[in-house]
Amino acid sequence: MQIEIKLDDSFREPKVLICAAAVTEEVQDILDRLSEQTPRIITGLREEKLEVLEPEKLIRIYASGGKVLAVTEQGEYILRQRLYELEKQLDGRKFVRISNSEMINLSQVRTFDLSFTGTVCVRLSNGDVTYVSRRCVPKIKKILGI
Repeated sequence: MQIEIKLDDSFREPKVLICAAAVTEEVQDILDRLSEQTPRIITGLREEKLEVLEPEKLIRIYASGGKVLAVTEQGEYILRQRLYELEKQLDGRKFVRISNSEMINLSQVRTFDLSFTGTVCVRLSNGDVTYVSRRCVPKIKKILGI
């Protein structure tokens, strides 16, 4: 993607022009982010208190027992959003889906263990261990440059 910024005193308000051959997923993501009117925050319920969660402090988000849970250093929180909503809301350069029921924060990963045949073991900063589903392995390998 190419980005060009043109500074000109004659413009009264910012103008965004997107040039592309087609509306790709990347273009749609840009449109969605630009059209958001209010910043969307993530809130989690823990010990009957609703807390605002900072995305960079999220370690993993997963679905279990019909609930969506977020893990931070402070513990687990129940979220009201669905996993697919969070996937759209969170920065795709930092958060990656590793299975149908889980996303991880790449900045909270300690190691990726590729020694298991056909799967990838992920060790997170809080000591949790999780696995990349076979369907998501190619995406993870691409992110890792393998």
